Amino acid sequence: MSGQFEAVVEVDRPIEEVFAYLADGRNDPQFSPRVLRIDRTPDGPTAVGTVFRSTVKDAGMKTAREFRIIEFEAPVRLRWAEVSKNSVTASEGGYDLEALGEGRTRVRIFNVLEGHGLGKLLVGLALSAARKDAPAFGARIKAAAESAIAAG
Repeated sequence: MSGQFEAVVEVDRPIEEVFAYLADGRNDPQFSPRVLRIDRTPDGPTAVGTVFRSTVKDAGMKTAREFRIIEFEAPVRLRWAEVSKNSVTASEGGYDLEALGEGRTRVRIFNVLEGHGLGKLLVGLALSAARKDAPAFGARIKAAAESAIAAG
């Protein structure tokens, strides 16, 4: 079983700056409290093939996660795929950005969660929790991006 959750939020900052902020996955802990640590390989700007390795805490358990950037179209589209072997993974995820004018940006984030092994029994719970948190997750992205990016 697999399923998707998503959130859409409007950020009061220009699209190029919001994209740059979100494309640097090392910013994820600023809006995702489950991310305890994250690194980027190789050093340098995010591009197709960049890998982000993180330690996350879900349901009280720490796991290692590894995501590879599979599509990078600045400043409108970013896609990743989880390549780590966990019971529940994000087989695909991404950001879609749209300039709204006056220095505002609409951001859509989504993840497709997939269960593996025992995770096939858990993915429904993970999806339910992610969907319930999606509006708050979007609000955290908005607040973090607006805090990190100076107002024009």
